[in-house]
Amino acid sequence: MREHSGIPLTFGEEVAEALHAGEPVVALESNVITHGLPYPDNAATAAKVEAAVRAGGAVPATIGIEAGRLVIGMSGADIERFASASGIPKVSSRDMPIVLAQGGTGATTVASSLVAATLAGIPFFSSAGIGGVHRGAETTMDVSSDLIQFTRSKVAVVCAGAKNILDLNLTMEYLETQCVPVISYKTDDFPAFYCASSGIRSPHRLDDERTIARVVETHWAAGNDSAVLITTPPRDEDAVDRGEAEAAISEALAAAERDGVRGSAITKYLMRAVDKATGGRTSEANMAVLISTAEVGGRLAAAHSRYLREQEPARGRTEPV
Repeated sequence: MREHSGIPLTFGEEVAEALHAGEPVVALESNVITHGLPYPDNAATAAKVEAAVRAGGAVPATIGIEAGRLVIGMSGADIERFASASGIPKVSSRDMPIVLAQGGTGATTVASSLVAATLAGIPFFSSAGIGGVHRGAETTMDVSSDLIQFTRSKVAVVCAGAKNILDLNLTMEYLETQCVPVISYKTDDFPAFYCASSGIRSPHRLDDERTIARVVETHWAAGNDSAVLITTPPRDEDAVDRGEAEAAISEALAAAERDGVRGSAITKYLMRAVDKATGGRTSEANMAVLISTAEVGGRLAAAHSRYLREQEPARGRTEPV
């Protein structure tokens, strides 16, 4: 265990060795284990996500909080315990200092995982779908802390876009306003979680992994302390039709309004309602996109690591006087 500015970090042995050697590592959240799928599907999916990162050429580092410590690289036993336990709280970046200071345990979200990844020196993070600006945010001011954290964390975030229950046009506007680069990998459109397209054109399409690595480093070299968002769509065989998903979301929103569901409860309510309306297809797609995105995250992290090694001789040279 070591501390970073007073924050205790415990590294898994494999993750510690990879970071020391400059090998690629991909951070992963633990909230999908505790608040996503039921047991034992959650544990099995977490194992498949880690295996996908390895297939991409990187070391997975699932992040959690235990006994007031940030665990960077949970073991299989850790993941099994989190997956089978009940009552492990969801800890976002807002809640993290309270949980850590009180010696608590919790599952990290996208936002808190980015805080942990930055402290641990891990430049890549993978998640299925990020949070964003909620529908109706003009009156509710409901904006995910994921977007706020992107402006504060020097991490490349690989994802399948934002959840389609959100207002994706406003989400893209927010990212533009906050100067967060958005790249779509091998596709023209910004994806919508388990839908291949949100119907919104991506500001940038890049097909070359080395170029993406160079973009990430260029963004940070320019003095930015913010994330780079890299999107990759679900595989064709896993994707849900956008029209079908939107119809289910419209019904779910009407039901949420009728039932008075608001605030932090709205996301889980809508996701479950949409899954029920699609006969469980979106839940299956959710699992699939977690895995496919992790594999791409592993590939891009590996390409970034290779790019940094290529730059080392140039960095070591001095210019002639």
